[in-house]
Amino acid sequence: MMVGVPGAKELPLPHKKPGVVANVVRGCLGNLVEWYDWFVYASFSIYFAASFFPEGNLTAQLLSTAVVFAVGFLMRPLGGWLLGLYADKFGRRAALTLSVTLMSFGSLAIALTPGYSSIGILAPVILVVARLAQGLSVGGEFGSSATYLSEIATPRRRGFYSSFQYVSITVGQLSALLVMIVMQSLLTEAQMYAWGWRVPFVLGAIAGLVVMYLRRSMVESEHFQRSADSPSRGGLRVLLREHRRQVLAVLGLAIGGTVAFYTFTSYLQKYMVNTAGIPKPTASLIGFAALFLFIFMQPVAGALSDRWGRRPVMFGFSIGGMLLTVPIMTLVGRTGNPWVAFLLMITAMVFLSGYTALSAIIKAEMFPTNVRALGVGLPHALATAVFGGLSEPIALALKQAGHESVFFWWVTGCIALTFVATLVVREPSRDSALEIGAVRARDSVVR
Repeated sequence: MMVGVPGAKELPLPHKKPGVVANVVRGCLGNLVEWYDWFVYASFSIYFAASFFPEGNLTAQLLSTAVVFAVGFLMRPLGGWLLGLYADKFGRRAALTLSVTLMSFGSLAIALTPGYSSIGILAPVILVVARLAQGLSVGGEFGSSATYLSEIATPRRRGFYSSFQYVSITVGQLSALLVMIVMQSLLTEAQMYAWGWRVPFVLGAIAGLVVMYLRRSMVESEHFQRSADSPSRGGLRVLLREHRRQVLAVLGLAIGGTVAFYTFTSYLQKYMVNTAGIPKPTASLIGFAALFLFIFMQPVAGALSDRWGRRPVMFGFSIGGMLLTVPIMTLVGRTGNPWVAFLLMITAMVFLSGYTALSAIIKAEMFPTNVRALGVGLPHALATAVFGGLSEPIALALKQAGHESVFFWWVTGCIALTFVATLVVREPSRDSALEIGAVRARDSVVR
């Protein structure tokens, strides 16, 4: 049975809306800083692993920091639940402001924590607590941000405008890499290991405070304002009782997408260093260039989904991912040529953009306003916690065990689940168009 869009008791916004671009920019600035902070941890872990954990080989220390990275993911379902409820009850703007505040707190704690050699076991304990706060933040950020961007967009360009969620996510990741590249050029390797890795966390904390102020002045979603005046109730019980199929669909869509995203945009750079033997600065440049091009893929894929529909573009991701993941990962591991590694990373990102550009809108269009932030945020966070958060630890553990290639097939299997979910999801963009057409026809009859 096809999973459709619920019959929400809300009127669509006017076809032309003032201030859409300005609101998208405001929403994305906070999203950018949040994901900068999140990816700074992943990008700089290769330098600060030795500060928080006892001495050992590089793979063992990276595995330790990856486990803490995964621990942060465990808080994401709680964040998706609590901040999703908060966004559906008190507004998207309030939830987005709260989430960036939590993220700034985590970054500042990591930046100021002494190393293992100074305070012993307290160092990794504080690191875990900081990552728990950041996991709570990111878990709530995705659903609230996806909901906000989809609700403020003009109906026939929702795919295009919503794609900027992953533009801001990628720019945040790119900013983290840019800071790394600049610092690698200014500081010696010893300085990077000693104190240089703390600088990006300080920058993230300061930026978060600025964005916290900016988000307080964001325009609230008109969809939420209308829903706030209606008697319809939200909450977890309503979500699971009335929208179970949509929740399962979001889970299925998110599993392969989030595993592929973290594999190809985050872990792949460590894979180049740890397996292919490419120098750290070169791997950082490869990642920076590939992510820069990845930014421009998002609005293109989003616009195509407005024209062709969400499902065809999502099929492009899932089919391409199932066919190409194993060859791409195998070839990257065997080449020491930076240009070949770059081209392979770009190839992966082309099909990955079919998911990332649509991740917000295809999920948001499944739910009515009163449970939209919770409906998007909670199942997405569950998928990323269980599957996305475990991607890097699984990859490193399999490498240590001598079975690294098994990870490639695991990623392929996860993408196959997204393919299955796409098969059972009804075309949400067409449902939205039909809803708009029906309201216009009704209004013309009334007039």
